[in-house]
Amino acid sequence: MSNNETLAGIRDILVAVAGADPSTVTPDKTFADLGLDSMTTLDVIVAAEDRFGMLIPDDDWARFRTVGDAIQYIEQAAIPAQLRS
Repeated sequence: MSNNETLAGIRDILVAVAGADPSTVTPDKTFADLGLDSMTTLDVIVAAEDRFGMLIPDDDWARFRTVGDAIQYIEQAAIPAQLRS
């Protein structure tokens, strides 16, 4: 999955779940910039897990500050462990 595809998926989720303006969803934006509170962030994470077919442990998603952090995590998690070494 490319960076643009991941960004598009996250953008779709933020628009649907949080009502974000799609033109403002860029990798450098923080979730706070997009108006997400802790409950909405949790809803976004659950939707991302469903969309990208993965589980994101609480300790991991709690470190996401920007859209770019989420993109990087999702793309890294999509690479099989044996190829990361």
